[in-house]
Formats: sequence, C-alpha cells, structure tokens
Amino acid sequence: MMLHTPAGKALGAMVLTHGAGGNANAPLLVAVAKELARLGMVVDRYNLPFRQARSSGPPRPADAARDREGLREAAAQLRAEFGGRVYLGGHSYGGRQASMLAAEDPAVCDGLLLQSYPLHPPGKPEQPRTAHLPKLAAPSLFVHGSKDPFGTIEEMEAALALIPAQREMYVVQGAGHDLGRGRDLGFCAQFVAMVESSVA
Repeated sequence: MMLHTPAGKALGAMVLTHGAGGNANAPLLVAVAKELARLGMVVDRYNLPFRQARSSGPPRPADAARDREGLREAAAQLRAEFGGRVYLGGHSYGGRQASMLAAEDPAVCDGLLLQSYPLHPPGKPEQPRTAHLPKLAAPSLFVHGSKDPFGTIEEMEAALALIPAQREMYVVQGAGHDLGRGRDLGFCAQFVAMVESSVA
C-alpha cells in the first residue's frame, strides 16, 4: 500500500490507480492522492497486477480480468483496515477497469472517480467503450480534458447519459489525456462533495 491519510477522521477510503502506460507514482496520481487526503480521504495509490508483473509496457487483453480482481482485493483490504465507505478511482485504463468492476459487482465500492475515461481509441469514435455504463449503480465523477483525443466533451456527455446512477463531469479546460498532470485539482473537492451528499 502507498497510503495517504487525512489529518482527522476519514470520510472514506479510495483505491486510486493508473493508466496503461504508467504506474502508481504517476504525477497525476500523486497530486490527486495528496489533495484527496487533505480533503479528508484515505487514498491507496495502487499498482494494477499487470504493472506489478511488468515494470513497463501496456496491459495485454488477457490482463484485464486479473486487474479487476486486483482492484477488488485492494478495495476489500481498505474496507477491512479502515471500515466505512470505499471508493475506486483511476486514470484512463485504470478508471475503465474500476468502472467495469463496479458494473459487474455493485457492492465492491460506494462511488467512482474516473479521470480521462478512454471512451474510444483516438480517432475511432465508432468503437465506444460504453457497454457496461448502463449497469453502473455507484455515484460517479468523470474528469475529462477538453482536448482529450479519447473522447470529446460532447461524446462524454452522451456516454454519461447512459448511466442510471448519479453522475457528474468535471472538465479540465485545455487539457489532454494527462489532465495537465494535476495542475487543476478542483475535481477533488467536487468528488468529496459528492461523497458527503451521498452519506447525508
């Protein structure tokens, strides 16, 4: 565990994971984890199983199911250690796997923070990754750069309309898929507000 803990009582705990080309030390993840901890959350920056097995290179298609199982185990560990509510968060591939796991098993988490959701491969909007979205029951905040080649803001809005649960989008203006490496972290406060409203 690479834990970030708040100074006071925790609002909840999050497993936060990385994209296909990164790891848990990615600048964006470190910045998000520090900000969420400042706002009252326990955060575990988590290396997905494919990254635990290989220090570089993207995940293979066969890795996805094991990566989701790793997320499930990490969430269960956080719940056992800290109690209370557990959330899943991730950048790009990590967020996609988190959302797929939450669709498969709604009990695995209490909400999702999805940064740069890879809606479709760049330049291939005819290949949307949306089949599981209508099964999402957890409150979800999608964070998306206005210049992300994996999906336009309009495409993201259409995808979010497929989700029956509470969902919001935070747009990082001028940012691409890396979200400016964490220069705009306003979405962390928006996520915490969503957490607090769902608990109230």
